Amino acid sequence: MKPLWLSLMAATLAFAPITVAAAQDAAGSTPAAAADEDDDDDDDDDDDDAGSDRAAMVPTADQLNIPQGSELMPASALNGDQIGLPPATLSSQIVTPLVLGQGGEPFAVSHNDIYLRSNQAYRWDISSEGDVEYKFNAPGFFRNVWMNQIVIEDLEIHMAGAPAWLEYDAHGTISVSFQTIRPGRYEWYVEGLEGDQDMKGTITVVP
Repeated sequence: MKPLWLSLMAATLAFAPITVAAAQDAAGSTPAAAADEDDDDDDDDDDDDAGSDRAAMVPTADQLNIPQGSELMPASALNGDQIGLPPATLSSQIVTPLVLGQGGEPFAVSHNDIYLRSNQAYRWDISSEGDVEYKFNAPGFFRNVWMNQIVIEDLEIHMAGAPAWLEYDAHGTISVSFQTIRPGRYEWYVEGLEGDQDMKGTITVVP
């Protein structure tokens, strides 16, 4: 007859695989599954960095609380929270797209004035819908931001300085990714136009 302790040991070893499996189920997943979940989380983070639908959209000037006479004030005197800009984030925010030649009118623009926060990353789509050539200039602005990249139809241009201008010979969109640095008020304009055809506006970077 087997000693009692041998019988107990045999019974424990017989149920060991079941105990391990139950413990894994209780933990929610195996180590391999947990690694897969981590990979999925990384993919989500990449989507956020790329400017997914969840990224904050910057309102146009007419949707913000811009105080009257603020154009006479230095940009540093304004406050992003008070005028209604989205809270600062670590991921890029989306500037409301600017459309040149909107609605079949070659010299119409979707909006003229843009407000952004300093020290914030942004992605800005600038599109041409008109049937004329546009040379989009914003020299002071481009020189005072950190330019990350320019994207044209999924082709990326990485830069170590400011572009001279963005030129549109046909309909299309140029996406500009950048980080603002310091407060200031900068002009943008389409080169070579004046009078009724003038296409211009401002980009104001506030604290």
